[in-house]
Amino acid sequence: MAATPQKPAAATPRRKVSRHRGEGQWAAGHHTPLNGNEQFKKDDDGLNVRTRIETIYSKRGFDSIDPNDLRGRMRWWGLYTQRRPGIDGGKTAVLEPEELDDEYFMLRVRIDGGALTTRQLRVIGEISQEFARGTADITDRQNVQYHWIRIEDVPEIWNRLEGVGLSTVTACGDTPRVMIGSPVAGIAEDEIIDGTPALEEMKRRVLNNKAYSNLPRKFKTAISGSPVLDVVHEINDVAFVGVVHPEHGPGFDVWVGGGLSTNPKLGVRLGAWVPGDEVPDVYEGVISIFRDYGYRRLRTRARLKFLVADWGAEKFRQVLEDEYLGRKLVDGPAPEQPVQQWRDHIGVHRQKDGRFYVGFAPRVGRVDGATLTKIADLAEAHGSGRVRTTVEQKMIVLDVEEDKVESLVEGLEALDLTARPSSFRRGTMACTGIEFCKLAIVETKQRGSQLIDELERRLPDFEEPITINLNGCPNACARIQVADIGLKGQLVVNDKGEQVEGYQVHLGGALGLEAGFGRKVRGLKVTSEELPDYVERVLKRFQAEREDGERFATWAARASEEALS
Repeated sequence: MAATPQKPAAATPRRKVSRHRGEGQWAAGHHTPLNGNEQFKKDDDGLNVRTRIETIYSKRGFDSIDPNDLRGRMRWWGLYTQRRPGIDGGKTAVLEPEELDDEYFMLRVRIDGGALTTRQLRVIGEISQEFARGTADITDRQNVQYHWIRIEDVPEIWNRLEGVGLSTVTACGDTPRVMIGSPVAGIAEDEIIDGTPALEEMKRRVLNNKAYSNLPRKFKTAISGSPVLDVVHEINDVAFVGVVHPEHGPGFDVWVGGGLSTNPKLGVRLGAWVPGDEVPDVYEGVISIFRDYGYRRLRTRARLKFLVADWGAEKFRQVLEDEYLGRKLVDGPAPEQPVQQWRDHIGVHRQKDGRFYVGFAPRVGRVDGATLTKIADLAEAHGSGRVRTTVEQKMIVLDVEEDKVESLVEGLEALDLTARPSSFRRGTMACTGIEFCKLAIVETKQRGSQLIDELERRLPDFEEPITINLNGCPNACARIQVADIGLKGQLVVNDKGEQVEGYQVHLGGALGLEAGFGRKVRGLKVTSEELPDYVERVLKRFQAEREDGERFATWAARASEEALS
């Protein structure tokens, strides 16, 4: 009998050996670029693109721009290509970048601390009218954004801005972006400490400095000594918040690791109190930790918030003290909760010197160059020549004598810039949206303005503080997760089965007062056409069900899904 043949033994699979690359942290020795963004930054510092813009691209035109400059390094000087007209939201994530690009740019003017002179504001307005088809939106980070900018005009725009002390340097890109600050720093009666000297020194140290021009991703900064917590400190990479130490007096509490986008996280306290003159040292330490230890392997994990989440506040503080400061920080108290929900400084308020400041509300940050020059005229006629932008897309005129307040308010009203806005005009913000943004899916600015009109007509007696934030995509530039009513743009299906513009709804988010993210009701989406009906319905239910003094965010957290639908 023949022996049964035996099957050959199965070969042991060879284990694939790959070198672990970690998270791309420089401090761990991982300097090899792990994605295209890291590669173009290594190839040439983003700050260097200015020379090419001035000497080549502005002379030879759009088609001469190197792709890595066009969609990368030009951001280091505040330039993004804007969305080509006529491309609907359904194609946003489908088309290649070159198919979405228009041959015009958004140009962002950084306004650190929101501080402007009327001369600067007038130049911003003039540039808008001459080079940007009148566009000049106020952002929720105190900047001004132009659209329709031609590359041929950029050097002249820079000359005019820099002639009055303004700049677009690192207004975008993987850099230290604009440093937001209290718009009433140094003048408010209730201020704990003026953060202006620290902000100016921070700017001096890091702007246009190649030691900080290649960060893993963008880096957002806030500083305020106001007790109303007016710089959304919880959602910045680093924030300095005014506090009074029981032994050392006024100084700043340090927060790190905040940010929104598609993976939102609130910042955490380091538990450290820092005097004003030491804030720049701590700031440089934090930004250096981000540069050296920040994750560079995946763009989706390259913000400081992910490092802070992995390390925790204790380790972050220890590394800051041991490796970057060479000394221990003083333990300190947390900031007190503000007593008011509005943090935008709208209305008429007395300054510490007896004069007044007047805050007023454009519609969802949308203004134009002609209006800005008229605001400059009003501010010169009624104040000292100082104006401010806010993180709520609003503006303020400083230093108004008491007998000129009412005249200023009337002049602003004539420009549709009210200092006595409805809750809806005061509390509604919107991002750029599909009109210009290549990431957007839906329209926002016009929709927000129309929503204000509808709600004022339907609910004329509604006086409670309410924030309604409209965003054109999931990236949360308009802070949808921390609004009372946050609206994330997306395509939805209407009752006819058609795909139309609409919004996913977030309800009950907040900053300052019990900060937290809004809740999402399962399946709750509204079309743009249905939006006024939905918001009216929810606000009426809030009015009917709220307890005495209850805020919308508190009610939304406990309300039934039926009440929120």
